[in-house]
Amino acid sequence: MEHFGPFLIALGFAGHALVSKRIEATILSMPMVMAGFGWFMTAIHESSLESAQAIGLIRIISEVTLVLVLFSDASRARLNVLRRDGSIPARMLLVGLPLTLLLGTLLSLWIIPDTPLASLLLLAAILTPTDAALGQSVLASPLVPERLCEAINAESGLNDGLAAPAVFIAAILASGSPGDAGSLMLYAGMQVVFGPIVGFAVGWCGAKLMDASAERNWFSVSATAVFVISTAFAAYFGAEIVGGNGFIATFVAGLTFGAFLRHERVFTGEIMENEGRILTMATFFVFGATLLPEGLARADGTMLILAMAFLTVVRMVPVAISLRGLGLGNRDIVFLGWFGPRGLASILFALLIAEEYPSVMTEQIASCIVLTVALSIVLHGITANPMARAFPRRGSGDGGT
Repeated sequence: MEHFGPFLIALGFAGHALVSKRIEATILSMPMVMAGFGWFMTAIHESSLESAQAIGLIRIISEVTLVLVLFSDASRARLNVLRRDGSIPARMLLVGLPLTLLLGTLLSLWIIPDTPLASLLLLAAILTPTDAALGQSVLASPLVPERLCEAINAESGLNDGLAAPAVFIAAILASGSPGDAGSLMLYAGMQVVFGPIVGFAVGWCGAKLMDASAERNWFSVSATAVFVISTAFAAYFGAEIVGGNGFIATFVAGLTFGAFLRHERVFTGEIMENEGRILTMATFFVFGATLLPEGLARADGTMLILAMAFLTVVRMVPVAISLRGLGLGNRDIVFLGWFGPRGLASILFALLIAEEYPSVMTEQIASCIVLTVALSIVLHGITANPMARAFPRRGSGDGGT
């Protein structure tokens, strides 16, 4: 009966695919269904994976998924919208993100004052990045104004890379590892400078090479997926080699690739989307089967309050402050503030820190991260369609009050 569990998992994935369109029309979302399915499978079928194996598996799946999703989303971005309304995501990243880190740390200090400050900064940094995959129905809705969709997509694509230096600096400080302020600042600077440079170079070269190959009829359409996926990972690993941030590089590479590629007949974002979708499904399934049961078992009322604070006050107040003076209506500001779901990046950062700095990933910190992601899966899933329907038509981006 060793194959019974995988058999049920395969049936579950296939069943979701068969009714996916019907599910998307409800308050349920794919991450919600997959996480719930994973939790259900753990309850009825004892897993053969050891804890370390499960953590290693979900870390690898999460990292691969995030690279593909970032490149895919960026390559399909509407650059004309970003050029016109780029101040929205820019403000959210340059003003909102630091304020989110600060407010998250201070609020955590107030709620759990006995925890070291560096550990609270680590918690805030891990829960700062957002995951647009949890609100995919919002981004795909023809009702939501384009500038809001592109702002969410751009912010989600870049904030995990921008938060990464804070995550690892906080982990170093919390672990008591040696490191002076100058070296930490140099590390952070290299991450945010070299990442975009490598990303632009790889994306530009990839687009030009693909065009040149297509013009000479050397390129097989069936090889599109191989080339595009390889380009995404070349950007990621290339940035890591020179000390840049791989996630920033991947997103910038996707933007550049989509902007410079001329032969749309051989470029299909749907190919990347399909690969990313199956991996996203797998990530949330494994999250529900492994991390969720343990995290919920260790959660308490204090962690629930803190998790809700990260999803509401800690996210929405900094976003509202950062968007002041841009002429956005209250509805638009609330929408942008609320749709900052926590998902892939938070899961991945938590697992990376647990591997590299196990002493700082306490049960309390881990439980709060898992609970925040779980609540985000549910709350952002059930509010996606209703909030999208609050907009009367595409292009009403001026918003209401």
